[in-house]
Amino acid sequence: MNRAALFDVDGTLTDTNHLHVVSWWEALRQSGHRVPAHAIHGAIGLPGADLLDHLLGEDRDRDGDDRMSAAHDTLYATYFDRLSPLDSAAELLRAVSDDGWKVVLVTSAQDRELKALRRAVDADDAITDTATSDDVEQGKPAPDPIRHALDLVGVPPRSAVFVGDAVWDMKAASRAGVTGVGLLCGGTPRADLEEAGAAAVYDDPAELLARLGDSPLSRLPTA
Repeated sequence: MNRAALFDVDGTLTDTNHLHVVSWWEALRQSGHRVPAHAIHGAIGLPGADLLDHLLGEDRDRDGDDRMSAAHDTLYATYFDRLSPLDSAAELLRAVSDDGWKVVLVTSAQDRELKALRRAVDADDAITDTATSDDVEQGKPAPDPIRHALDLVGVPPRSAVFVGDAVWDMKAASRAGVTGVGLLCGGTPRADLEEAGAAAVYDDPAELLARLGDSPLSRLPTA
């Protein structure tokens, strides 16, 4: 069988969205920007440059962008040894892999951060490949990261599912022609995920695992 199960990581497999919010809030504050935490939360899932565009506007002076991104990365790195997987994240990846799916992580994380996230999930034996936003010209909500992930494993969109926790994930899946599955554990409301294109929504990896047999991960055609 040639099918691909694509997974976002932050907020989907790991309980890390709130850590990104705090890190971005402080990085922005250090550069003189007062941005409410709830607004930052709504932008989590976008690549760093797009997140700053979303929060500060595209017409701003960009001279401080590198400084803010570096501050976020430094602050977030202090949590690397304490990152936590969401309940049943590893078991979900292994169950999907054992069922014949190619499992691909689709993330903006790079290098040390990606290693820390994979260490937290602790399911490398189930992961076929990883696609990052640095591999493409545009990150989510553009379809590019998902298309790149499918190219890595040679699977067409009709035989793929993308599991994510953010509106940006569901929009990217829709634009790539891939079935989107939303999880609530990242903090995005169900209605927002459904409006963005989610075909099904579950509380977290544990509920998706428990309901795997009647989820989109059991109904897609193979390539």
